[in-house]
Formats: sequence, C-alpha cells, structure tokens
Amino acid sequence: MPPTLRSGFILGVSVAAWTFVMGVTGWYKNPAHYSLFWLVIPMQVGLLLWSLKGTAKVDGYGRQVWNGVSISLLGSMIIFGFSIYFTTTIFPHYFQERIAMGRQLMALRGISPEQIEAAVRAQAPMQTPRASAMAGAIGTVLTGFLTSLIAAIWLRKK
Repeated sequence: MPPTLRSGFILGVSVAAWTFVMGVTGWYKNPAHYSLFWLVIPMQVGLLLWSLKGTAKVDGYGRQVWNGVSISLLGSMIIFGFSIYFTTTIFPHYFQERIAMGRQLMALRGISPEQIEAAVRAQAPMQTPRASAMAGAIGTVLTGFLTSLIAAIWLRKK
C-alpha cells in the first residue's frame, strides 16, 4: 500500500477509535474529560510528521504538502463516515447529552436561563450528525494543510 494511503487510513481509523473510546467511557458528556477529544490534533500532527519524514528523501516541498493534504483528505473521509455512524447508530443521544452538559456548565458559570437558551439556539445548527461530521472533516483537512505547509519546509529533500 502506498505510504500516503496507509497514513490516511491510519489517521481515519485512529481518530475513529479515539472517538469510540470517548463514547464508551462517557467522556464526551463529562465536562472534566471532554477536552480529551482534542488529542486528535496532536495525533494527526504526529502522524503527518512521521509520514512526511518518510517521503522527504524523494519529494520536494510542493509534493510534501500534497502528500500531507492527501493523507488528511483520506482520513477526513473515514472520520466523516464514522462520525455519522457514531452519532446516529452507536450513540443516538449524543447531541442531547452534549446539550444537557452545556446547559449545566453554563448554569454553573452563573449564566441566566435566557442566555443559556439563546446559546443553545445559536449552536443548534451544528448539533446534527451531518454538521458535526462535516466540521470534523474540514478541521482534519485544514490541520493537515497547515501542518504540511510548515513541516515540508524542514522535511523536504535538500
């Protein structure tokens, strides 16, 4: 399997696995643990650095950036599909539980009930399986693009 395909597959499966861990443990609905989900970013950066280092001997700057974006695009497709599956089938109450957690956190911060409801209404368009999955996919591609732009400077062939 070509390195770009292998790395894209590993990225997508790794993020899906971490998402599953977040669900099984219930951390996605626990304010103290929810921020652990963001470990997917250093996971992606590390995987891209490892992958791009492996192709740096034969590829120049532009090709390195393209490799990183390609890895991220493939990973984002797997992430998108798993996210839809996760929020519709495995944990169908995911968004209701996240909204409830958000309400509790805002109430603990002393935010008025009217302000809480306004915040929940403002966030409602993103609280759907498709919107959430798309945000994850776009975030994966943007992170991959930015990481690759910077990493390729140091890792490209000389």
